[in-house]
Amino acid sequence: MRTGLQICGSRSGLGRAGPSVPTRPLRDADEETSEEPPMASTKPGEGAEDATLGGYMSVHSRPPAFEGCDGQPYTVSIETERSGDMRAPIAGYLVFPKWASSGLGIVGHVESPLLWRGTSREAVTEEAGGATLQEVQRQLNEAIVAAAAKEPRE
Repeated sequence: MRTGLQICGSRSGLGRAGPSVPTRPLRDADEETSEEPPMASTKPGEGAEDATLGGYMSVHSRPPAFEGCDGQPYTVSIETERSGDMRAPIAGYLVFPKWASSGLGIVGHVESPLLWRGTSREAVTEEAGGATLQEVQRQLNEAIVAAAAKEPRE
């Protein structure tokens, strides 16, 4: 059986993750940020209007698709749950449904750790929507590696 690192390369590059993107710490979704998405590019998903997860979903009316570092097709959804923290009672994370190679159904999924927190689902969802597509790709590859590390060894 292959380990997560064998599936996705070294942890620093994570295989097909593309450019390395710094890890963003868990933070309050209600905090003001001055981060701006990358400037326009000629590739789909890299223009200023669709360079973020929320922007892509707004422009294209669907979630973006990714190829995981395991070579499999994935999409992404933003999920929220109660956190137990009275100051930031809602936490958000990403779920990556894994699609059959034929595209005819979902055959599994991986999840990110909790990435955002805030006082409302709307605030957390908005903060999550600000994640760049590169950051989402990195989160997917890290989730694949983490899931592979949890698989029983033969």
